[in-house]
Amino acid sequence: MHGSPHIVSDVMTHTVAAIGRGANFKEIVQLMEQWKVSALPVLEGEGRVIGVVSEADLLPKEEFRDGDPDRYTQIRRLSDLAKAGAVTAEDLMTSPALTIRANATLAQAARTMAHAKVKRLPVVDDLGKLEGVVSRGDLLKVFLRDDEEIAEEVRREVVSYLFRAPLSPVRVQVEDGVVTLTGRVRDTSLVPVAARLVRAIEGVVDVDFDLGGPNRHPEL
Repeated sequence: MHGSPHIVSDVMTHTVAAIGRGANFKEIVQLMEQWKVSALPVLEGEGRVIGVVSEADLLPKEEFRDGDPDRYTQIRRLSDLAKAGAVTAEDLMTSPALTIRANATLAQAARTMAHAKVKRLPVVDDLGKLEGVVSRGDLLKVFLRDDEEIAEEVRREVVSYLFRAPLSPVRVQVEDGVVTLTGRVRDTSLVPVAARLVRAIEGVVDVDFDLGGPNRHPEL
């Protein structure tokens, strides 16, 4: 699709901080602070991702530091209590790791993050080896696209395809990511289709239409 970033490899971060099974608690915290990240992939062997340690995995140590939890909390939060006593990545990490492939679409990555309520995903190859990391912020980069670049894609991928013989030229305007189409077309039933296609273009914030159909002449 002509220059528009559509897959994870277009926006992911390639230089990534990672840790091994034996990384200790303080080392993990220091690395997160140094790299300004909220999670670190855990690797073994030749770089295969086996888990992820996030801030959520580390916080139980502080949460339960000043007292013993009641019996209800002990039953309900066994996993968090175990992590409160953990000192290495192997015991702290969430495993198996939730990962994504570099050729996944940005929409797939966004849905995966939303469903799992995570801020970032390790990007792995077919063997599970780390290739990079994609974050929520990376997915939002598409909204930095230039308005005219978006307009050109709308003309090329939507207007020229759906409205090949309009009654008057279909004009495409984009301002701050909001697409407006104006003109007269032969088949207004295609407008909802155009709306879906335009919204699927990376960087589009919203879409508005002022597309009229053929004039109706009263019978004589």
